[in-house]
Amino acid sequence: MRRILGRVAGRRGAPNMIRSDNGSEFVCKALADWLPSIGTEPIPVAPGSPWQNGFVESFHGRLRDEFLERHEFESVADAQAKASWFRREYDHVRPHSSLGYATPSEYAAKCESDCGEEKAESKWAIMRTS
Repeated sequence: MRRILGRVAGRRGAPNMIRSDNGSEFVCKALADWLPSIGTEPIPVAPGSPWQNGFVESFHGRLRDEFLERHEFESVADAQAKASWFRREYDHVRPHSSLGYATPSEYAAKCESDCGEEKAESKWAIMRTS
């Protein structure tokens, strides 16, 4: 996880804060110890308090309402293919009001262009030394 976040921070700059759950898959302790070294404040979600991470809860609700409850799956391969279609639709076709009616891919591209090469290069140097 640290390597992936390091790459993202190197390309787009380190975020001021990252909110995360306490699940073992997120390796919260190791990540919380590392984030301050790149200038990011870790903000853990309190156990049993999913409303503290409204963005992911909103996405999970949409995924359930717009995908899982509307499709039947014949096999794992069928579910994967339909999920791939939903992901492309959600990320590249459908505008989101919370992103100024841009798609997530358009919003990400704008963030990358706003970041600037100089900032990205300096963040990569930080990542390589961590």
